[in-house]
Amino acid sequence: MTDGVNGERLRAVIADDQALVRTGFGMILAADGIDVTAEAADGAEAVAAVRATRPDVVLMDIRMPGMDGIEATRRILADDGAGEVRVIILTTYDLDHYVYAALTAGASGFLLKDVTPEHLVAAVRLVRSGDALLAPTITRRLIERFAQREEAPSPAVAHAGLSGLTPRELEVLRLLGTGLSNAELAERLFLSQTTVKTHIGRILSKLDLRDRVQAVVLAYETGLVTPGGPVSP
Repeated sequence: MTDGVNGERLRAVIADDQALVRTGFGMILAADGIDVTAEAADGAEAVAAVRATRPDVVLMDIRMPGMDGIEATRRILADDGAGEVRVIILTTYDLDHYVYAALTAGASGFLLKDVTPEHLVAAVRLVRSGDALLAPTITRRLIERFAQREEAPSPAVAHAGLSGLTPRELEVLRLLGTGLSNAELAERLFLSQTTVKTHIGRILSKLDLRDRVQAVVLAYETGLVTPGGPVSP
Protein backbone atom coordinates (compact mmCIF):
# COMPACT_ATOMS: atom_id res chain seq x y z
CA MET A 1 0.00 0.00 0.00
CA THR A 2 1.35 3.43 -0.93
CA ASP A 3 0.15 5.92 1.64
CA GLY A 4 3.50 7.42 2.61
CA VAL A 5 5.08 10.62 1.30
CA ASN A 6 4.83 11.14 -2.49
CA GLY A 7 2.88 7.93 -2.99
CA GLU A 8 5.65 5.72 -1.58
CA ARG A 9 5.20 2.96 0.98
CA LEU A 10 4.64 4.22 4.50
CA ARG A 11 7.85 4.20 6.55
CA ALA A 12 8.24 3.92 10.32
CA VAL A 13 10.91 3.97 13.03
CA ILE A 14 10.37 1.98 16.24
CA ALA A 15 12.04 3.27 19.41
CA ASP A 16 11.79 1.10 22.51
CA ASP A 17 14.40 -0.20 24.95
CA GLN A 18 12.90 -3.70 24.82
CA ALA A 19 14.08 -5.71 21.82
CA LEU A 20 11.04 -7.98 21.90
CA VAL A 21 8.70 -5.01 21.65
CA ARG A 22 10.62 -3.61 18.68
CA THR A 23 10.65 -6.98 16.95
CA GLY A 24 6.96 -7.65 17.57
CA PHE A 25 5.80 -4.25 16.39
CA GLY A 26 8.13 -4.45 13.40
CA MET A 27 6.66 -7.77 12.31
CA ILE A 28 3.11 -6.43 12.62
CA LEU A 29 3.87 -3.33 10.55
CA ALA A 30 5.84 -5.24 7.91
CA ALA A 31 3.00 -7.75 7.49
CA ASP A 32 0.73 -4.86 6.56
CA GLY A 33 3.10 -3.32 4.03
CA ILE A 34 4.67 -0.68 6.28
CA ASP A 35 8.45 -0.45 6.01
CA VAL A 36 10.40 -0.26 9.29
CA THR A 37 13.39 1.87 8.31
CA ALA A 38 15.20 1.62 11.64
CA GLU A 39 14.93 0.53 15.27
CA ALA A 40 16.24 2.43 18.30
CA ALA A 41 16.87 1.40 21.90
CA ASP A 42 16.92 4.92 23.35
CA GLY A 43 16.03 8.50 22.52
CA ALA A 44 19.41 9.45 21.07
CA GLU A 45 19.28 6.50 18.67
CA ALA A 46 15.73 7.48 17.71
CA VAL A 47 16.78 11.04 16.84
CA ALA A 48 19.67 9.73 14.74
CA ALA A 49 17.45 7.14 13.02
CA VAL A 50 14.89 9.77 12.03
CA ARG A 51 17.58 12.05 10.63
CA ALA A 52 19.09 9.18 8.65
CA THR A 53 15.93 7.56 7.27
CA ARG A 54 13.27 10.32 7.31
CA PRO A 55 10.30 8.09 8.19
CA ASP A 56 6.64 9.08 8.12
CA VAL A 57 5.88 7.92 11.66
CA VAL A 58 7.87 7.17 14.82
CA LEU A 59 6.59 4.76 17.47
CA MET A 60 8.27 6.23 20.56
CA ASP A 61 8.54 4.62 23.98
CA ILE A 62 8.46 7.20 26.78
CA ARG A 63 10.72 5.56 29.35
CA MET A 64 14.11 4.68 27.88
CA PRO A 65 17.63 4.91 29.30
CA GLY A 66 19.63 8.04 28.59
CA MET A 67 17.50 10.37 26.50
CA ASP A 68 13.83 9.56 27.12
CA GLY A 69 11.03 9.61 24.58
CA ILE A 70 9.82 13.08 25.54
CA GLU A 71 13.14 14.78 24.85
CA ALA A 72 13.60 12.70 21.70
CA THR A 73 10.16 13.81 20.49
CA ARG A 74 11.04 17.47 21.09
CA ARG A 75 14.29 17.16 19.16
CA ILE A 76 12.77 15.24 16.26
CA LEU A 77 9.88 17.63 15.77
CA ALA A 78 12.13 20.68 16.09
CA ASP A 79 14.48 19.35 13.40
CA ASP A 80 13.67 20.83 9.99
CA GLY A 81 15.57 17.96 8.40
CA ALA A 82 13.15 15.39 9.83
CA GLY A 83 10.43 16.25 7.33
CA GLU A 84 6.73 15.87 8.14
CA VAL A 85 7.25 13.04 10.60
CA ARG A 86 4.56 12.23 13.18
CA VAL A 87 5.26 10.73 16.61
CA ILE A 88 3.07 8.20 18.40
CA ILE A 89 3.94 7.69 22.06
CA LEU A 90 4.04 4.13 23.44
CA THR A 91 3.16 3.77 27.11
CA THR A 92 2.16 1.08 29.59
CA TYR A 93 -0.48 3.16 31.37
CA ASP A 94 -3.03 5.56 29.98
CA LEU A 95 -3.24 8.95 31.71
CA ASP A 96 0.43 8.66 32.62
CA HIS A 97 1.70 12.19 33.32
CA TYR A 98 4.48 11.51 30.84
CA VAL A 99 1.85 11.29 28.11
CA TYR A 100 0.74 14.85 28.77
CA ALA A 101 4.34 16.03 28.58
CA ALA A 102 4.75 14.17 25.28
CA LEU A 103 1.63 15.75 23.80
CA THR A 104 2.85 19.22 24.70
CA ALA A 105 6.17 18.30 23.08
CA GLY A 106 4.33 17.70 19.81
CA ALA A 107 3.31 14.03 19.74
CA SER A 108 0.18 13.27 17.73
CA GLY A 109 -1.21 10.74 20.17
CA PHE A 110 -0.40 7.67 22.21
CA LEU A 111 -0.93 3.91 22.25
CA LEU A 112 -0.83 1.42 25.09
CA LYS A 113 1.77 -1.29 24.55
CA ASP A 114 -0.88 -4.01 24.69
CA VAL A 115 -2.50 -2.57 21.56
CA THR A 116 -3.93 -5.10 19.10
CA PRO A 117 -2.12 -5.57 15.77
CA GLU A 118 -5.09 -4.13 13.90
CA HIS A 119 -5.22 -1.03 16.08
CA LEU A 120 -1.46 -0.50 15.80
CA VAL A 121 -1.55 -0.54 12.00
CA ALA A 122 -4.66 1.64 11.87
CA ALA A 123 -3.07 4.16 14.25
CA VAL A 124 0.10 4.48 12.17
CA ARG A 125 -1.91 5.03 8.99
CA LEU A 126 -4.29 7.47 10.68
CA VAL A 127 -1.52 9.66 12.06
CA ARG A 128 0.33 9.69 8.74
CA SER A 129 -2.84 10.90 7.01
CA GLY A 130 -2.66 14.04 9.14
CA ASP A 131 -5.28 13.14 11.76
CA ALA A 132 -4.61 13.04 15.47
CA LEU A 133 -4.75 9.63 17.12
CA LEU A 134 -6.52 10.84 20.24
CA ALA A 135 -10.14 11.87 20.34
CA PRO A 136 -10.47 15.46 21.62
CA THR A 137 -12.30 14.25 24.74
CA ILE A 138 -9.38 11.99 25.71
CA THR A 139 -6.95 14.83 25.10
CA ARG A 140 -8.99 17.12 27.32
CA ARG A 141 -9.13 14.48 30.06
CA LEU A 142 -5.35 14.21 29.99
CA ILE A 143 -4.87 17.96 30.07
CA GLU A 144 -7.38 18.56 32.84
CA ARG A 145 -5.68 15.96 35.00
CA PHE A 146 -2.11 17.10 34.50
CA ALA A 147 -2.01 20.66 33.14
CA GLN A 148 -2.04 22.28 36.57
CA ARG A 149 0.63 19.90 37.91
CA GLU A 150 3.17 20.36 35.15
CA GLU A 151 5.49 23.29 34.63
CA ALA A 152 3.44 24.30 31.62
CA PRO A 153 2.68 27.87 30.54
CA SER A 154 0.16 29.54 32.82
CA PRO A 155 -3.32 30.43 31.52
CA ALA A 156 -3.73 33.33 29.11
CA VAL A 157 -0.29 32.92 27.55
CA ALA A 158 -0.23 35.06 24.43
CA HIS A 159 0.04 33.43 21.01
CA ALA A 160 0.63 35.81 18.14
CA GLY A 161 -1.21 33.58 15.68
CA LEU A 162 -4.54 33.95 17.49
CA SER A 163 -4.90 37.50 16.19
CA GLY A 164 -4.87 36.09 12.66
CA LEU A 165 -7.91 33.91 13.25
CA THR A 166 -11.34 35.02 12.13
CA PRO A 167 -14.07 35.24 14.81
CA ARG A 168 -15.54 31.97 13.52
CA GLU A 169 -12.15 30.21 13.60
CA LEU A 170 -11.56 31.42 17.15
CA GLU A 171 -14.97 30.05 18.12
CA VAL A 172 -14.15 26.70 16.53
CA LEU A 173 -10.83 26.58 18.39
CA ARG A 174 -12.53 27.28 21.73
CA LEU A 175 -15.09 24.53 21.17
CA LEU A 176 -12.44 22.16 19.88
CA GLY A 177 -10.62 22.67 23.16
CA THR A 178 -13.69 21.53 25.11
CA GLY A 179 -13.46 18.11 23.51
CA LEU A 180 -16.12 18.29 20.81
CA SER A 181 -15.83 16.03 17.78
CA ASN A 182 -16.32 17.33 14.24
CA ALA A 183 -19.92 16.09 14.26
CA GLU A 184 -20.61 17.85 17.58
CA LEU A 185 -18.94 21.05 16.34
CA ALA A 186 -21.09 20.97 13.21
CA GLU A 187 -24.26 20.54 15.27
CA ARG A 188 -23.32 23.28 17.73
CA LEU A 189 -22.40 25.80 15.02
CA PHE A 190 -25.10 24.81 12.49
CA LEU A 191 -22.45 23.98 9.90
CA SER A 192 -21.68 20.96 7.74
CA GLN A 193 -18.88 18.65 8.86
CA THR A 194 -17.03 19.54 5.66
CA THR A 195 -17.10 23.21 6.63
CA VAL A 196 -15.92 22.35 10.14
CA LYS A 197 -12.99 20.39 8.71
CA THR A 198 -12.13 23.37 6.52
CA HIS A 199 -12.11 25.70 9.55
CA ILE A 200 -9.93 23.30 11.53
CA GLY A 201 -7.51 22.98 8.63
CA ARG A 202 -7.17 26.76 8.41
CA ILE A 203 -6.68 27.04 12.17
CA LEU A 204 -3.89 24.47 12.11
CA SER A 205 -2.24 26.21 9.17
CA LYS A 206 -2.44 29.71 10.67
CA LEU A 207 -1.16 28.57 14.07
CA ASP A 208 1.48 26.24 12.58
CA LEU A 209 0.09 23.21 14.42
CA ARG A 210 0.45 19.59 13.33
CA ASP A 211 -2.99 18.31 14.32
CA ARG A 212 -6.02 18.84 16.52
CA VAL A 213 -4.26 17.45 19.60
CA GLN A 214 -1.89 20.40 19.41
CA ALA A 215 -4.88 22.72 18.90
CA VAL A 216 -6.48 21.45 22.11
CA VAL A 217 -3.21 21.92 24.03
CA LEU A 218 -2.91 25.46 22.66
CA ALA A 219 -6.49 26.27 23.67
CA TYR A 220 -5.58 25.43 27.27
CA GLU A 221 -2.18 27.11 27.26
CA THR A 222 -3.63 30.39 25.97
CA GLY A 223 -6.54 30.37 28.43
CA LEU A 224 -9.25 29.92 25.79
CA VAL A 225 -10.27 26.88 27.82
CA THR A 226 -9.38 26.24 31.45
CA PRO A 227 -9.10 22.84 33.17
CA GLY A 228 -12.47 21.94 34.62
CA GLY A 229 -13.97 25.27 33.61
CA PRO A 230 -16.36 26.56 30.95
CA VAL A 231 -15.31 27.94 27.60
CA SER A 232 -14.05 31.48 28.13
CA PRO A 233 -16.14 34.26 26.54
